[in-house]
Amino acid sequence: METARLILSPFTAGDADELVRLHSDPEVMRYLNGGRPTPRDTVVRDQLPRFMATGFFAARERATGAFAGWFHLRPAGEGELELGYRLHRAYWGRGYATEGSLRLIERAFAELGARRVFAQTMAVNLGSRRVMEKCGLRHVRTFWENWEDPIDGAEQGEVEYELLREEWEASR
Repeated sequence: METARLILSPFTAGDADELVRLHSDPEVMRYLNGGRPTPRDTVVRDQLPRFMATGFFAARERATGAFAGWFHLRPAGEGELELGYRLHRAYWGRGYATEGSLRLIERAFAELGARRVFAQTMAVNLGSRRVMEKCGLRHVRTFWENWEDPIDGAEQGEVEYELLREEWEASR
């Protein structure tokens, strides 16, 4: 799949080093585990095989071929797909997360027949929430998880945003 500035393709075993680098950045991991780097063996043994098997897409910049991060569109129930993304800091604030997400939302409704696309993040993750809003998703709930090792901001909860097929069709 392509956008104006990105190529989204299935992960391969050759993406291990890039994924390790992304998941080792404390700012990238801030709202996921408090900023701790993911050990290389965890990425190679657990994450990369799962990414290759379950709807994750490596995102590369079209102009340079550089690995920008990843997006996912995972089945989460009948007719429901979960949208997610994680990008290197160099790509933050430049519209890449919105651009890739919009392409996957289009795929969800136009090609995969989804009735609902949703995304979740920590309530304090304002950057990710802005991406969801720019993509037409709307806040539907705030909820609290019972985390074994809560990170800063967990006390404010998690948020879920959604876009329904009929809303997507009406906005086109």
